[in-house]
Amino acid sequence: MKADMHIHTEMSDGSTKVEDLVDIALAAGLGCIAVTDHNTVAAYDMLKDDGRIIVVPGIEVTSAEGHILGYGITEDIPRGMSVLDTVRAIQEKGGLAFAPHPYRMWSGIGEKNIIPEFDGLEALNRRSSKSSNVKSLRLARKIGKPIVAGSDSHNPDTVGKGYIEIPDSCRTWQDVMDAVMRMEAVPFSGHRGIIKSVKYGTKSISKWAFRGFKRL
Repeated sequence: MKADMHIHTEMSDGSTKVEDLVDIALAAGLGCIAVTDHNTVAAYDMLKDDGRIIVVPGIEVTSAEGHILGYGITEDIPRGMSVLDTVRAIQEKGGLAFAPHPYRMWSGIGEKNIIPEFDGLEALNRRSSKSSNVKSLRLARKIGKPIVAGSDSHNPDTVGKGYIEIPDSCRTWQDVMDAVMRMEAVPFSGHRGIIKSVKYGTKSISKWAFRGFKRL
């Protein structure tokens, strides 16, 4: 089973409509999706009873040092806390804290902030550069933590472009996360090319300035 573990919708900064996401994911050959909008779990409330695909509740929290993924989370987590406090807040609500795209300039927390308290690491991200993905995968193998991978999709065309393969026996999102924590997930993803990286950087700087130089 393919599971895209990092997807954004219109509920944060994506353009994918929540009501369209399952159809898009099924067309992409996915059996599971994790909806990880920035600082909100609103999309999960709309998707959890769909029944056609496994939906992992999630969130991408903006910590003081960068973004942190929380899986199994159905409540919003306060933004702006330290990495450790954010990880603890996710875990206190029964979730699992993963470090996404750690080497991304604008939103990664950086290798120095990969603390032992993390439950796992995003080894591959479709929106990251090739060099960042190589380093992330190397770091994941080095620390020996469970891994995920995802498209980091912000539009319908990229859903499923990054994913993990997990056992077909998974039936619930809890099964999916159990498989991840047993380190049964195999990551697959492409990467962002040079031209797209330049465009991404320019766009990110513009949005960053518009927000008053604050992280999303």
